Amino acid sequence: MARPAGPPPLVPFGLVLHHDGHWTHEGQPVRNRRLRALFDKSVRYLTDERKYVVQVQHYRGEIEVEEAGFFVREFDPESGEVALSDGEREVLDISSLRPSARDGALLCRVKFELAAGGLPARFSHAAQAEFMNAVEAGGDRAAVRIAGRLRPLPPL
Repeated sequence: MARPAGPPPLVPFGLVLHHDGHWTHEGQPVRNRRLRALFDKSVRYLTDERKYVVQVQHYRGEIEVEEAGFFVREFDPESGEVALSDGEREVLDISSLRPSARDGALLCRVKFELAAGGLPARFSHAAQAEFMNAVEAGGDRAAVRIAGRLRPLPPL
């Protein structure tokens, strides 16, 4: 019997990325700091399969994602860029900001090249504080100051 070409089909193997950024495997917390950091940097979105995976070298495994597969770790008000948990940097799409239905934390959309409308990214507490420090109230709508210019925020 001939073996099918290509990698085996992806199936979940018990690794879960929770809404607050912590990892569990088969219900148990992943406690090793270096392993968590490796997982954070190794999250990939497979466009054709519409699945999130952790990919370490040639091994990849499908993961369950509660709310967002990527996390905003930093916000730079001078450039308007966000630093993501996978090590990438992108210009923040201000129009994509919205509060999480879970707890009100900020979410935005990133990686528009991978999915129509982008993929969700959740702000860490520190990144959200950095962002909120750049927000100014005034008139009928709040705005964020990026590179010295005020840009209106969507209704949050």
